[in-house]
Amino acid sequence: MQVNVNVECTPEEARAFLGLPDVSPIHEKYVSTMLETMDGTVNLDQMENLFRSFSPMGDAGMRLFKQMMDLGLSGAAMGTKKDG
Repeated sequence: MQVNVNVECTPEEARAFLGLPDVSPIHEKYVSTMLETMDGTVNLDQMENLFRSFSPMGDAGMRLFKQMMDLGLSGAAMGTKKDG
């Protein structure tokens, strides 16, 4: 026997139902801080340092993210090549 249940609710309603905290004020503060900080950056090196400081695991996290992006881009490029 298989039972399917569809629930329509907003993310806020789902969080409240599951007993999860409302983190929207923290998210809004984080985004506004990021935007203010990014407005002060002038070049790509400063932007990279900014993202490096916010990334989990610091430099290791940035290297891992770069490797994943490189693999994804190389895979996408290989998928668009045509034999012939």
